[in-house]
Amino acid sequence: MYTIPELDAHLKQAGADYALIEQAAPIRSASDAAPYYDITKAAPTFVLQSDRGLIACILSGNRGRLDFEDLKARFGFSRLKMADRKKVQAQTGYTVGSIPLIGLELDCIFDDSLLAFDYIYGGTGDELVTLKIRPADVKRLNRVFGVL
Repeated sequence: MYTIPELDAHLKQAGADYALIEQAAPIRSASDAAPYYDITKAAPTFVLQSDRGLIACILSGNRGRLDFEDLKARFGFSRLKMADRKKVQAQTGYTVGSIPLIGLELDCIFDDSLLAFDYIYGGTGDELVTLKIRPADVKRLNRVFGVL
């Protein structure tokens, strides 16, 4: 689990193209995010419970709802659902609602449609800071095992 200074140092060391955007209040909806960034470039990180344990799923906010049956078929899971909030916090140290794009240390599914954007925006682990980053850096800095 990274603090914001640790995340900043990690991203600098990795040569990522990014910025940390501070906001006065947590972002809970598209209307909350609109003053800070282009919401069509939002990339939420979901934590899913599979038969192989917890996995991260970084998707374009434009994709809509998660299709668990499709994900199960594509990646060979027998079970797949949203992970329990308490289990996510216990295993990752992060609370649901502030899951980071970088630093989860979970295997990850990445939405390749995000690569069409110059930058994407997502969590940092701190509900008052948003990460602006090149999508290729997000893909490179996670343990991606599958792409959509």
